[in-house]
Amino acid sequence: MTVRVSAGARLHFGFCNLSLATDRLYGSLGVALDDPRVVVDADPADAVRCEDAAAREAAERACDVLGVDGAAVAVRDSLPRHVGFGSGTQLALAVYAAVARAHDRDPRVREHAPALGRGGRSGVGVAAFESGGFVLDAGHPTERFTTERPPDGSWTVPGVSARHRIPDSWRFVLAVPDVEPGKSGADEDASMRDVVERADSSVADRIAGVVLRRVLPGVVDGDLAAFGDGIAEVGRLNGRWYADEQGGVYRPPAGALVETLREHAAVAGAGQSSWGPAVYALTDAAHATEVRAAASDALGEAGTGGDVRVVRAASDGARVSEV
Repeated sequence: MTVRVSAGARLHFGFCNLSLATDRLYGSLGVALDDPRVVVDADPADAVRCEDAAAREAAERACDVLGVDGAAVAVRDSLPRHVGFGSGTQLALAVYAAVARAHDRDPRVREHAPALGRGGRSGVGVAAFESGGFVLDAGHPTERFTTERPPDGSWTVPGVSARHRIPDSWRFVLAVPDVEPGKSGADEDASMRDVVERADSSVADRIAGVVLRRVLPGVVDGDLAAFGDGIAEVGRLNGRWYADEQGGVYRPPAGALVETLREHAAVAGAGQSSWGPAVYALTDAAHATEVRAAASDALGEAGTGGDVRVVRAASDGARVSEV
């Protein structure tokens, strides 16, 4: 029986700390989305067979970690690559889980994610894959994660400090402009190293206050305005760290989209996910259509096309089935 794994995208609102002057590094905030999704099928095989290059590489790594001969892997649906949706982590974990289940193995995703090269900085992607929801992870001890990321497999995925279900009435309007993808791989590693080396620790202090006084109370109380304002402020403060690496507090043209959307009366908060270019606007179901139209207009005003969609947060993790 073919095993199918379906996993949603995630938004990354930012890190709690990028300064080496504090006890813990990173610590990130994000949310699992119900859509878009990556969908992967796997069957046991005597070698790795897969037409998708990225999935084939993930399957080869999965087979090495699991100690199995191979798998026939097919990607039925995929996430846009490197736009801020966590495509690399969600694909790698979906392939790994599908291959493991195809061989009747318990994936134990959190345990094996480091060997797959995942969870090295942010734990949001792994946590979103596991159980969905809004996630705040605990980061890493600073003495272990300095300017260089340790070799794959030598870390543990950051623990989940807080996880909460997003209210059913909330909606995220996603706008992805037709521009070059965000940073990934070696480019991302180099940029993160440069950011960490010169990060201002006072920014982390301000973020801590926003998380404790706005973000967490907002999601616990179902206060859309407080939560939206909080995650947007976390993003703006992160942008102060990244400005030299991405051309401003937000990478162009994400900044223009964010500024337009944040002025809309029905938007509780707007920001850039990860390195972008994806932009989100938080609203409620009653106003989602008008915010979606505003996002489409904002893309036009920025002189670019793109994709706009309205999505819910995911209240569960990856879905595993037999087909």
